[in-house]
Amino acid sequence: MSPTPTDLASSAEPAHAGAPASRTVQPSVAGQPLSSDALLAGRTAVTIEHLGERYVLRATRSGKLILTK
Repeated sequence: MSPTPTDLASSAEPAHAGAPASRTVQPSVAGQPLSSDALLAGRTAVTIEHLGERYVLRATRSGKLILTK
């Protein structure tokens, strides 16, 4: 199933998935944390595909992160 323009605007999929990336997020190396600011890129939520499943990572108003399936 191809992502819709809405999916592309709200997702952070790897460049190899064919999704246009407005900002490239470098892979985290063990011991080097990946900033939530870099991952969210100004959005409050992103869709993450992992092993064929989609998850949504959301930042709450209180600054916490929630990952849901």
